[in-house]
This record gives sequence, structure tokens and C-alpha cells, in this order.
Amino acid sequence: MLANVFLKTGRDRILGVFIGGVSVALLLLAGLAIYREIDASFINQLPEFYLQLLSLPEGAGVAGLGFGAILNTIGALTLGGLAISLGSSSIAGEEANGTLGLLLANPVSRTRVLLSKAAAIMGLSLLAVLLLWGAAAITPGMLSVDMTGMMVGSLLVHLFVNTVFYGFLAMAIGAWAGSTSLASGISAGLMVIGWLAVGIFPLISELDFLTEYFPWYYYAGSQPLANGIHWGHLALLAGASLGFVAVAYVGVGRRDLKNGGTKRGVIDRLRDNPRTARLVERFAGSARVSGIVAKTASDHQALTAIVASILFYLGLLYGVFWRLIPENVLQVFQDLPEALIAAIGGADMGTAEGWFQGEMFSLTAPIALFVLTILVGTRALAGEEQKHTMGLLVASPISRRRILIQKVVAMVGLAALVGVATFLGSWSGGLIGDAGIAPIRFAATSLLLTLLGLVMGGVALVLSAAFGRTSVAAYGASLVALLSYFVFSFFPLIGGLQGWSELSPFHYYLGGSPLEMAIDWGHVGVLAALFVLLVAVAVPLFERRDLRG
Repeated sequence: MLANVFLKTGRDRILGVFIGGVSVALLLLAGLAIYREIDASFINQLPEFYLQLLSLPEGAGVAGLGFGAILNTIGALTLGGLAISLGSSSIAGEEANGTLGLLLANPVSRTRVLLSKAAAIMGLSLLAVLLLWGAAAITPGMLSVDMTGMMVGSLLVHLFVNTVFYGFLAMAIGAWAGSTSLASGISAGLMVIGWLAVGIFPLISELDFLTEYFPWYYYAGSQPLANGIHWGHLALLAGASLGFVAVAYVGVGRRDLKNGGTKRGVIDRLRDNPRTARLVERFAGSARVSGIVAKTASDHQALTAIVASILFYLGLLYGVFWRLIPENVLQVFQDLPEALIAAIGGADMGTAEGWFQGEMFSLTAPIALFVLTILVGTRALAGEEQKHTMGLLVASPISRRRILIQKVVAMVGLAALVGVATFLGSWSGGLIGDAGIAPIRFAATSLLLTLLGLVMGGVALVLSAAFGRTSVAAYGASLVALLSYFVFSFFPLIGGLQGWSELSPFHYYLGGSPLEMAIDWGHVGVLAALFVLLVAVAVPLFERRDLRG
């Protein structure tokens, strides 16, 4: 039975891991191909703190820039996200789907199920790292890139242990809380905040000591690409991972497990209260239609609150950081070469506008919002099929089209809440940091961010409607998001490909520099039209497909 649980978990999740690993491998190939066309001599003139930030050894050249920027950052975040998804669904996901009772009805203990799930997390994480190892071994030879001084194997060992750490953390939280949203939200929040802290705090002498309090430091702080394996850091991460397994063991053994029944959300509880029932009914409309919107919003309210809170507080923090950064560091930012500026979304980080764009709006805020909108788009249709609730839903006197539209309404509302929180946080941070950025600039950027998130959620919705599989929808949309950022950031550096960058949705998000210039309503229209088009494509796909029982 242990092997069966392990193999079934691997079978259910291997496609998503394969898509994630291959996506990062393709980014590595494309990144090295672009970087080798650039004069990399500027790397040797970068200040020491920037070499540490990118984990670049002296004389790294093209290989160091490619492996440091792609494997060390994008690869680690991608694999960490995959592991968090695996960990949060290992126990809490089985409860939410109503399958844990069936699983435990077999002659197998909770402990053996937990250990099987943990083994699957390790096995799938190892598979993803091996895919990257294969790409790292083949790509430099294909492109004739010099790998002198690069300890890629050491980086990948650190990457594997780091990936397992976040997967086991999510598993432990899910085993105690029984909530996939809570498990994934807390784990992803710790990972992203740790990545930001390790990247930013060394720039500020008063905060440098805080980096050692974040797990990400024990993955990247020793610069394994340049210095090799740091056994002390690995031992600490591995020990913490084993501790999470022990915590999960206690949690799943002592807690009354849920049967996957339908949860009552905030709207339902307000309806039960005589003081608020009439107001809620007027706001929500008919029970059949509003119930879909309300339940979809309620199912994702925890994750929405986490994402909105993270972006709000990050906006505040970046304002504080802007005031603390020394003048000499700002001068270094202004002198960065074009290749590095492209990697952070084309932002001149020597200015307040460039600082907020590069640190928050170019990658961090989109990733946080994508987590929410892609999840909503994935679960809107494929999630209902996976939980075997779609039959009940379509049996109601509501057309498939109306079901899909109500799911979209909920997605728009949740994304808008995150957009408002992002605006309030960044505007407040700008005031605290005396950044001198007008509120309308933050509002315009937050609006474009919301629309960009909806576009990626729309991609997930189309894949969900077409295939009915959560793994295809989630990882397919994530791949589109990664490629879109890559095309926007790096194609302008290549002679014959500048114009192709306009095919990326990111071009209509940041291409008009909304923090520096008046909002380009044409860009707003393109993103809005693209989202509407994706919804329009999803409707016939969903209406014509035979749903799985």
C-alpha cells in the first residue's frame, strides 16, 4: 500500500513537475543564447554586493550570469512553488477532495500515507532537479559557453534541499490546518519574502544581519555556484525538513480529519444572520447564480487575503528601503548595464520609480497575483471535475455558459481586491519613503497589474475548459507567464527580435512605464480585450466538451 500511494501521487503530479522543469530548462537555453551575444566584460566591474546577490564568481562571464539569474532565482522559485503545491495537497488536498476517507479505509495507517506522500515530494523534486541538471550539462556545450569556475552541481544540490524544505513545510501546515490555501499561502509567502530579504537586506548595512533569519539564506547565502556546497547550511535545511515531517506526523495523527464536505463561506454566514440577510440578498442576487460567485470567492478568500496582505506590506517595506539605501548603491544601480536592467523589467533602479518597478512591480507582484488568478482559473472548471462536483453543478437549471461567467466574475472581484491592496501599500510606502511618485501613477500600475493577472487567469481558464485537468491548466498557464516575461525582458536585446516583444502581455503592463508617464489607455484596452477574448474562447470549449465523471 505504501508503494501504491507513492506511485499514485507521482502519477498524478509528474506532468506538472515535468512542465515546470522543462520550462526552466528552456529559459536557461534561451537565456544563455541571448547572453552570449552580449559583451559580458561588465560583470567584472560590478561591485561585490551585486556579485553576491547573483551568486557570481569572479570572471563568471556569460555562464555565471545565465546560471545565476535563471537557475539560482527563477529555477528555485519555480521548483519551490511546485513542491509547495505537492506538500499542501498531500493531506489537506485529499481532505478537500473528499478522498482521504477512501484512502484511509484501506488497511494502511495515517503514518504510512504521510510517509508515502513525503517520499513522493522528494522523488518528484529530485526529478525536477535532474531535468535541470541535464539542461545544465547539455546547454553550454551546444552554445559553446565557457563554464570555468561554475560549480553547477553544488547549486543543484542546494536547490534540491531547498525545494524539499518548502514542500515539507507546506505538508506540515496542511496536516495541522487541513487547508490547502493556508498551507500554500504561508509557505509561498515565506519563500518569496525570504528571497526578497536575502536580495535586499545586504544593500542596507543596518539590516544585513537579518538575512540569516530567513530560510532562503541557507540556500543561496553561501553562493554555491561560486563556492561549492556549504554542508552546514544544507544540514540546517535538511534538519528543519525532517522536523516538518515530524510535525506533520503529530498533526495528522491527532487531528480529526475533514470529509471534504462543502464549507460555508462568509456570504452563507451573513445570509443566516437576520440583520444582514436582506442586504446580502440584494447584493448577491438569486441563490442559484450568486451562489456560484459567492462560493468561488469564499473558496479562495484565505489565499486572496494572504496575497493582498503580502503585496500591501511589501509596498510599505519598499518605501522604507528606498530611504535607507546609501547614495553610492543608488549610483551603482544607475550604472548597471543594459543586460541586467532587462532582467529586472527594464527599470532604472537608481530612481524611485525604477526601484518600485524593479523590486515590486516587474516580477514580485505579478508572481503573487498569478498564484491567485491561475489557481482560480484552474479550479473554476477542472477543479470541479477533479472533486466530482461538476455533475451536481451542471444539473442545476443553469447553462454551462452562466456557470463559467459567474466563475469569471468571482475571479475579477478577487483580482481587483489584490490590485486595490497593492495600490494602497505602494502609495503608502511611497509617502513613507518620500519617493515623490504621484498616487495616480501607483493606481495606473496597479490597474495594469490586475489586468495582467486576469489575462494569465484567463489562460488557465481556457486550458481548464479544454482539458479538464488541473495540472495542465495550472502549469500551462505558469509556462505562458514565464515565457511572456522572458520575451518582454530579453527580446529587445536581440537585433531582429525587438518588435516581437510586443506580443508579450508584459509589454502592455510595463512597456509604457506607468510609474513614470501618464497611463497608456491603449495598453489598458489591449489587456482587457485579451482577457475578454480568452473568456470567449473558454465558453465554447466548455460547452462542447464531454465532462469527466
